[in-house]
Amino acid sequence: MTSPVLPGGTYRVGDLDLTRFGYGAMQLAGPGVFGPPEDRAAAVAVLREVVELGITHIDTSDYYGPHVTNEIIREALAPYPDDLHIVTKVGARRDEQGGWPPARSPEELRDQVHDNLRRLGLDAMDVVNLRMGGFDAPEPGSIAPQVEAMAELQQQGLIKHIGLSTVDAEQLAEAQTIAPIVCVQNLYNIARREDDALVDLTAAQGIAFVPYFPLGGFSPLQSDALHKVAGELGATPMAVALAWLLQRSPNMLLIPGTSSVEHLRENVAGAALDLPADALAELDAIGT
Repeated sequence: MTSPVLPGGTYRVGDLDLTRFGYGAMQLAGPGVFGPPEDRAAAVAVLREVVELGITHIDTSDYYGPHVTNEIIREALAPYPDDLHIVTKVGARRDEQGGWPPARSPEELRDQVHDNLRRLGLDAMDVVNLRMGGFDAPEPGSIAPQVEAMAELQQQGLIKHIGLSTVDAEQLAEAQTIAPIVCVQNLYNIARREDDALVDLTAAQGIAFVPYFPLGGFSPLQSDALHKVAGELGATPMAVALAWLLQRSPNMLLIPGTSSVEHLRENVAGAALDLPADALAELDAIGT
């Protein structure tokens, strides 16, 4: 695949080279990440544009929909390009009301990995993130039984690399006594900076940090300082927020989502913004 220059270049995750600007597939499902999209053809078009842009990192989960995004990914992109890497997550399910109850027993995790493989049409997943914690923050406690189940699946050849999601530094350290961890996916953005220390810790260890809700998630980022800097630079607040993340740390991998080809292109262009030192200083103060 011939790719243009994407903002941030690439980062080594295990033995994989992932573009630091990736794509999160959550918004390809219907409203509330539940049910099918209103326009399936548009969802397919977005995924094909992702590949055309040279993005090699797609983040998904079989509980998006549920099953919807993985089925659309397979429809749009299989047979997959050799340099495209699909990252999924396990640890939850969807109920009939669209809720997200945990599903973290070893048996449930095994079933979820097999479900992802079957719907994506893959023999092995490049990376599987073990989703722990609450909706937007870690919950204290041991995660050893879950990581051990993931390590068993890795030994069976069904998972190439293991990641963690919504965990704290102690849980990361515990997991590393069981199996190598290649990435951490936690809520983090310019306004939600509780994980500043974890970003630095993972960077020092060569572990990727993948912020979910990089643009605020279901409640878009609102900040007078962010809008002020964006106005001074002639950019959108969302472009500034993405550019700030890429410049925050070299191990930061972005996965903003969209169901629009035009918005996808805008996100890529926006993240390429080079923030000057005075703007970075103003932005750094937002989350402190």
